[in-house]
Amino acid sequence: MKIKNIFLFLSLVTGIVSCSLDYNPVDTYSDVTEGVDSTGKEVVFRDKAAVLLHVQSLYDRLRNEQEHWYLDILLVAESHSDNAYAGTTGAEVIPYETNSIEGSNSVMERDWNQHMTSVALANTLILNIDDVNDATLTAAEREEYKAIGKIFRALVYFDMVRLWGSVPVVTTIAPDITSETVGDVYADYFPPQNTELEVYQQIEKDLLEALEYVPNNDPSNKTILSKSVARALLAKVYAEKPLRNYDKVIQYCDELTGDGFDLVADFSDLFGVILQNPGYPPSQANQAVNPKQRNTQESILELQYFTGSGNWVTWMLGRQLDNWTFYFTWAKWITPSRDLIKAFQTAGDTKRFEESVVYYECEWSNYYPANNYPFMYKCRSGFSNIIKLRYADILLLKAEALIMKDNFTGAADIINQIRNRAGLSDLPSSAAASKDAILDAYLKERRLELAFEGQRWFDLVRLDKVETVMNAVYAKDSGRKPQVYLFDKDSYRLPIPQAAIDQNPNLIQNPGY
Repeated sequence: MKIKNIFLFLSLVTGIVSCSLDYNPVDTYSDVTEGVDSTGKEVVFRDKAAVLLHVQSLYDRLRNEQEHWYLDILLVAESHSDNAYAGTTGAEVIPYETNSIEGSNSVMERDWNQHMTSVALANTLILNIDDVNDATLTAAEREEYKAIGKIFRALVYFDMVRLWGSVPVVTTIAPDITSETVGDVYADYFPPQNTELEVYQQIEKDLLEALEYVPNNDPSNKTILSKSVARALLAKVYAEKPLRNYDKVIQYCDELTGDGFDLVADFSDLFGVILQNPGYPPSQANQAVNPKQRNTQESILELQYFTGSGNWVTWMLGRQLDNWTFYFTWAKWITPSRDLIKAFQTAGDTKRFEESVVYYECEWSNYYPANNYPFMYKCRSGFSNIIKLRYADILLLKAEALIMKDNFTGAADIINQIRNRAGLSDLPSSAAASKDAILDAYLKERRLELAFEGQRWFDLVRLDKVETVMNAVYAKDSGRKPQVYLFDKDSYRLPIPQAAIDQNPNLIQNPGY
């Protein structure tokens, strides 16, 4: 692989960097520019249209490249926790269930590469938009589009730092290598890892700078990177250990409330789909056409799918209700665990259970009898929305902040809001009698509310519960495959892909791998 292929090539292979078909450059095109101008300076975006095309490419990437930021995040958050089994028998996924992930894992490698691709695309926008020579591109628009790039980059790095901890913070575009410049640009192509604190500081910086310029929340379009998206991410960032500031968690949650967000009255509005022929059990005749609702009051950032451009990830997880038999002949990823199902049953939580887990007859019996096999259900149609950020998650983080500030009653009030919406009664008074009691109630509530939304593992890591929960679950959950390694502090971060280390000699493997 050529030297330049380490990071910048990642944006090249996507083929979505914009170019103008009627532009005749002075010099030849490259994969990341539109040629050079008469002075010899590279032109990345010829005009406003090219900028808009690149901005759209960021949104398209978020919507269409679900494998790394949705499917694989679910694998980590659900199957690497007590919520789910790996589901299938593939060597790339079973280690998430058995705690035996290594640097050679193919899922880890593709996730690293895809995340770095996204960083490169964001950097291309952020670093080149001010050089666009087009009077129709106003100063306000330049700041807005740059801010969108920064929120996009923050989203990417938030996932990366929670997966791997210390990762390279790349905010530049490496120049071409010549014999004269190779020494100067070496670090651009082979960047060392930054500390977790430094990664979080970059995320914080991007989000705070973006807040001033991105659009306000649009209640009719939750697919845009808005001020509310930045606020939600800041609330999540400030709940994490490196930048922990519970006052700011509360601040940004309250600002989201001020933006008009609230819990929807009916939990099924979030994940339900409209069936042409309603009935139970579902059948091929159901044919889900659309989600029950899009752009709910609770959704902060969602990805939407329509006829002709459906969500392909659905068939990786279970039955696709818009195409009943499509790819339903092999075991699916992320099978709900007996421990999670028992947690729903013990709580008497039927509403959320029915929106989270569904049973079908299938052709395999990896974890359950084939005639009554459970599947995760929050992404059930090729037209289902994928909700990346929602208000209930942030509201519960406010409850976490109140717990840590010893306001147990305030935290219980929030948890009760969530419970009441699910048809459950208030917590008993004993649940708010001590920090341990309310924290236990809080974690149970997040588990049931946010099951199969990519939160559980990160909750356990954030609150230092990995060893307590995960080293105990194998003995009480008869369906789990045998645990290979005990969880310890080194388990809180996943291995840096060995292929990335082989390419970049400045990368250091995480402890324990």
